[in-house]
Amino acid sequence: MWFKNLQLYRLHDSAPLEEGRLADALPEHVFRPVTGVEAKRIGWVAPGGRNSDLLVHEIQGHFLISALRQERVLPSAVVKEELEERVAERETAEGRPLRRREKLTLKEQIYEELLPRAFTRSSRTDLWWDSRRGLIAVNASNAKRAEEVLDLLRQTLGTLKVTPLAVAQPPSQVMTTWLKDVSSRPEDLIVGDQVELKAPGGEDGVLRARQFDLDGEEIQTALNLGRVVSKLALEVDGRVALVLGEDMALKSLKFADAVVDEANAQDDGEDPILRLETDFALMAQVLSGVIEQMTAWLGGEAQPAS
Repeated sequence: MWFKNLQLYRLHDSAPLEEGRLADALPEHVFRPVTGVEAKRIGWVAPGGRNSDLLVHEIQGHFLISALRQERVLPSAVVKEELEERVAERETAEGRPLRRREKLTLKEQIYEELLPRAFTRSSRTDLWWDSRRGLIAVNASNAKRAEEVLDLLRQTLGTLKVTPLAVAQPPSQVMTTWLKDVSSRPEDLIVGDQVELKAPGGEDGVLRARQFDLDGEEIQTALNLGRVVSKLALEVDGRVALVLGEDMALKSLKFADAVVDEANAQDDGEDPILRLETDFALMAQVLSGVIEQMTAWLGGEAQPAS
């Protein structure tokens, strides 16, 4: 139960958590497999998997829920090949080239015919709700997948007022300063060995470096030429290593051995659900501190426009 990525959101309304409303609402939108005529479907599943049917785990104000997305995978090359064959047959039979609209109609028909025979692919996305701090974090590598889960949660609760977590100082600006000036780095922050640099105006592409000395001459030269940091590997307080993006996404999370050992030292009686909750509680505690620390380093949370 360790998140790999964090897409962060500020909650502007705590009403959905009042009087167990979340636990009561989830069963109405539980996951059901896609039917033969559906391209995709998403619904709630138990975070504990087959070991439990509990849809929400609450520990000291932290809530854990999970969404399962299932989609039918129909390769575009298969559709294209079938379309070309049918177009050729129609054009030969009718002695004329098909119009664009006729081809689009034919393509839709092929898609509908082949969809029920397509294989399915499933993926689970976990969501952590910190009710005390009014934060929601989705374990997703991109905002699109996170927003899909938030849409499901909004549909489940009837309302969900959230916005991406915003900070007062642009992360790219602060990260560039950290990389340029060693003395500007906070005491509990260590710069890693991975960076992504963008040129001003989006010209000259993106410069990426991995397993590289970021304080070396090459990186400093690129910064002096005007490039800015869009992603930077960091270690925070010796407890979590991560890659911070210019959009405040935290990716490639890796918890320190000391944190994992602390979780493993807890007696769970070989109960998989107790292990899940133990890991989740410790993870939430650590990440809450990391998010607060990171937000402070970036000038604090941005005030919403009036």
